[in-house]
Amino acid sequence: MDKTFYITTPIYYVNAEPHLGHAYTTIVADVAARFHRLLGVPARMQTGTDEHGDKIAQAAAKEGIEPQAYADRISGLFRQTWPALGIQPDNFIRTTDPGHVKVVRSILQKVFDAGDIYFAKYGGNYCVGCERFLTDHELVDGKCPDHGVPPVYQEEENYFFKMTGYTEALKKHLQEHPDFIRPERYRNEVLAILEQGLEDLCISRPKSRLTWGIEMPFDENFVTYVWFDALINYITGLGWPDGELFQKFWAGPGASPQHLIAKDILKPHGIYWPTMLMALARAEGREPDYYLYDHLNVHGYWQVGEGKMSKSLGNVVRPLELKDKYGVDAFRYFLMREMTFGLDSAFSEDLMVERYNADLANDIGNLFSRVLNMLHRYRDGIVPQPCPEAAQGWQGENIEAEPHKGHIFSSAAHQHMASFETAAAYKASLEGFAFSQALAWVWDLIDAANKFVVRREPWALAKEPDKARELDHALYLLCQRLADIAVLIWPFMPETAQAMAHTLGLGDIVPGMAQRILDSQDLLPAGARTAKPKALFPRVETDKVQAKAAKKEAKADQAPPEAGKPQKAKPAKKAAPAGPAPEIAIDEFARIDLKLGRVLEAERIQGADKLLKLLIDLGEDQPRQVVAGIAQHYAPEEIRGRQVVVVANLKPVSLRGVESRGMVLACVDGGAVRVVSPDMEMKPGSKVR
Repeated sequence: MDKTFYITTPIYYVNAEPHLGHAYTTIVADVAARFHRLLGVPARMQTGTDEHGDKIAQAAAKEGIEPQAYADRISGLFRQTWPALGIQPDNFIRTTDPGHVKVVRSILQKVFDAGDIYFAKYGGNYCVGCERFLTDHELVDGKCPDHGVPPVYQEEENYFFKMTGYTEALKKHLQEHPDFIRPERYRNEVLAILEQGLEDLCISRPKSRLTWGIEMPFDENFVTYVWFDALINYITGLGWPDGELFQKFWAGPGASPQHLIAKDILKPHGIYWPTMLMALARAEGREPDYYLYDHLNVHGYWQVGEGKMSKSLGNVVRPLELKDKYGVDAFRYFLMREMTFGLDSAFSEDLMVERYNADLANDIGNLFSRVLNMLHRYRDGIVPQPCPEAAQGWQGENIEAEPHKGHIFSSAAHQHMASFETAAAYKASLEGFAFSQALAWVWDLIDAANKFVVRREPWALAKEPDKARELDHALYLLCQRLADIAVLIWPFMPETAQAMAHTLGLGDIVPGMAQRILDSQDLLPAGARTAKPKALFPRVETDKVQAKAAKKEAKADQAPPEAGKPQKAKPAKKAAPAGPAPEIAIDEFARIDLKLGRVLEAERIQGADKLLKLLIDLGEDQPRQVVAGIAQHYAPEEIRGRQVVVVANLKPVSLRGVESRGMVLACVDGGAVRVVSPDMEMKPGSKVR
């Protein structure tokens, strides 16, 4: 049985421009579709805009234009936004599309002919924002819970859908398919609504009050109510009833149609839509669940400032502004990593910068740069042949028991986690829409690879000719892990993943690559030529980030001594001299041993935003460890490979618990800091005078 995957976003109402909530939902759908393609599963993603109803007519009238012109403009903004965020929908549908109008009228007629639509007079509490009547138990303090305003009592004749006739059938389906609506809390919420009892659904508006809608096929005096129009888009876009795409992605064996929504539209998607599909199946003489989708996936709200993001509160976050500021992949990563699917999450730009610097600049950016720089330094950028027999001594060091398979184990948090096992956990997480957890698994592998570098010390192996094969094997494994990481992050960060893959010589990331990792296959052939790496995520320095770092360091300086532990007196900080430094004799200067060195490795020191720990080749038997206060001016990948001038005869000191045996010279001009380097390559250890 050939499997397929179909996912839809809600079609977004054109009464507002795209904001963070729209972006999150659509990026989730894009990630889910890309993930299935990585497994080799045919996948299709659909999004679009909902353009009929009272609110649209009112908004257009306020601007003095026709509803169609208004809808065209706002729909165009949505269509333009998604490619800018790396989103690739297979279809963008509009409820004003002629094909959609035709399908809606056809389904209405079928359900009407089957006796599930009737005409009646009704009076009730009508919410303009929701565009529907609210029952008394839905109100909170007499107000609509979503819009915070009292509904208006309204009485008129309309057409109604016999939704109550499908209550028991829907309950039965929910009980037999517990993951029909997920996470479980939303399934329970729908069951609670069903237990309270449904009312039949009003599905029309008289043209005397509203003309902006799809005309009822059996009564030209009425237009279709917005939900009975909008929800049908999910099958319109596949060519219902006989289209090839409909058979492949919805009705055929192996098809897995899925919807993705925010929790505010749970009732229409969890009750109205499945009962409509049951009515359509009944009208065609089919089993009640014939048309039902596989899963309704429900996520929470992004909280900004005081609460849920809304235009009325003035706390709308515009995704393209953040994308332009931090890059599209950083924006996508933050949203997917920060929100636990199904729960609400808080958004702040400061938090986004923190994740950017910690996860992207420090973790993945640092690993990618340091591994490829070492590969170019020691093996001319060519992926070496693996030498598993050279790694026999690695047994028992959190390395796989069978090193010939070439997998690096994960951090202490997940002992004995090889990359194929990481991919299996990642796959299970994504199939359950646990996007943040899937990324956590990938970052666990990144952490494992970074620790592997520290443990194996390739720069030390490079100094010993008899360790050449061990160095080859270490570099081979690290290159394979970078290839695995590039593939696994592709659904989330497609631009970064492709850049990594091309730099590694892997080429384009194509369908089925994730399955190769699951099958424990190495992706990069030995002998592949890599390119020089570019910084994936240059560190972001903002005034707030710097102020926070300064505050943290000041707090550390003021921390009380540990009880019972002797403390060394800190020397008083001296003020900078007001004028020129005093003159010294040449013999005094000669006491300073200045040497030229090359930075082999650079990494940040945890809890010290200004410090980098450097390993510097000074032409000595072993690299010299030096702590330099340049972290706010150089990312680790920017300083690696540079030649620098070092004061080599300073007494060792401990900075933030890290020993420093020397000092890197730098020029300071106001806020700018640049290390001193020669204007041509020279031998490490050369005397500077």
